[in-house]
Amino acid sequence: MNSVYLLGSRDCSIQDIKKILHEDLTLEVELDLKLKLQQQRIKLESILQESDRAIYGINTGFGALCNTIIPDDKLSDLQSNLVRSHACGFGAFVPIPTARLVLLLKIICLCKGYSAVRWELIDFLIQIFNHKFTPQIPEMGSLGASGDLAPLAHLSLPCIGEGILYFESKAYPSYELLSSRNISIPYLKAKEGLALLNGTQYSLSLLFTAWDSAIRSYHNSNLNAALSMEAFNCNLGFLHPMIHDIRKQKGQIHAAREISNWFEGSDLSARDKKSVQDPYSFRCAPQVHGASYDAIDYCRHIIENEINSVTDNPLMLSETEIVSGGNFHAQPLALASDFLCLAIAELANISERRLYQLVCGLRGLPDFLTSEPGLNSGYMIVQYAAAAAVSLNKQYCSPSSIDSIISSKGQEDHVSMAANAGIRCNKVAQQTEMVLAMEWLTAARAMHFRPEFKVGTKLKNLLDLYQQQVAFQESDHIPSLFYQKTLDFLKTINH
Repeated sequence: MNSVYLLGSRDCSIQDIKKILHEDLTLEVELDLKLKLQQQRIKLESILQESDRAIYGINTGFGALCNTIIPDDKLSDLQSNLVRSHACGFGAFVPIPTARLVLLLKIICLCKGYSAVRWELIDFLIQIFNHKFTPQIPEMGSLGASGDLAPLAHLSLPCIGEGILYFESKAYPSYELLSSRNISIPYLKAKEGLALLNGTQYSLSLLFTAWDSAIRSYHNSNLNAALSMEAFNCNLGFLHPMIHDIRKQKGQIHAAREISNWFEGSDLSARDKKSVQDPYSFRCAPQVHGASYDAIDYCRHIIENEINSVTDNPLMLSETEIVSGGNFHAQPLALASDFLCLAIAELANISERRLYQLVCGLRGLPDFLTSEPGLNSGYMIVQYAAAAAVSLNKQYCSPSSIDSIISSKGQEDHVSMAANAGIRCNKVAQQTEMVLAMEWLTAARAMHFRPEFKVGTKLKNLLDLYQQQVAFQESDHIPSLFYQKTLDFLKTINH
């Protein structure tokens, strides 16, 4: 039986989210929270019965149609129509792990109680999460303004028995799959469609996924730099702790310390050197990696705040107050995704430069890391491939958050484009992990031409383990056959 994660009054951390997803925890809700959610719904229904005033999205139309009053007997139709009409996404489908994350984040948001949806709706979402049913969500279509409307509409279609659900990587019509498991479809009552669609959970899931890759890439950048420094026979003076302490940049200090730790037991400082100073891609690694670390850490704070935020509209703030606001606007996530995109791209940028230095026939290494240059091309084109990825990363780094296109007849006259920023950020994150794999593959090959060097103990252990999986080949071969193995290897390292 799977372990349980109990949703209650305390906030969820990034580690909580990763644990729920990676360990397949089952969601349950504390009794006190369940009672609170039920009471909130009762209060909302009382307001609707006792008042004839227009309340946005509950008894009115949406967006530019906010002044259109909807009769009481049409309120359920209003919510179902909202979900159907907004399910207009397109493009590739979101990977199942990411879509599952969107569902989890939506459950957490609704459990805050300010959306005042029925317990039956929240329970339904928890049931499909626990059964590992995942809504099919197209990648494109969100402006990150009134929430991630199109993606969250696709997420919500199963609530009215429509749309597609994945189970064990196969796609099924929602109604068919839910019926086979005797899961009751809740359908929608007043406000519930709007509560499902208003929110930043899709943009947040994209930022979260990119961030998870980014922090891994940061640590692997420091590891790569250490191995490349060993292979390039660098001077280590630039890692002197005082240099970094007097700069006072937290990330730089962290990166310098992490890189230095890989040299414990190395003879690098004692080796004869052919250069007084090293290229910036080595010597400035702490400064560059550290700046990215600071940006990644900033994004961590934004993510953890947003996980525990209420991003619906309107919100039930008290027994008598239902207030419209703009918490659905994803500007914090748009800026963070753009910032993270730059930070990740720079890790790839400097990694490719180190790779370039290793294949240039410098400091006693053979041209392109082959003992027979000319007959063999060695890793000449590995650097080309890395350069192509880095160039595309730079194009992806054009910010989305500065672009706003007016929508809904001018009612929604400023939008964040957070989802577009997150999509780009994930592409950069994936390509950066590939560039880092290329650097590690190249540096590991370079070490075959340095049999006399004594490498740091922890680094040597990792290198030996890697070379058991990716053996050295003397003559020309197909480097791309080793990319996935190298990616997988770097993902297993516990920093």
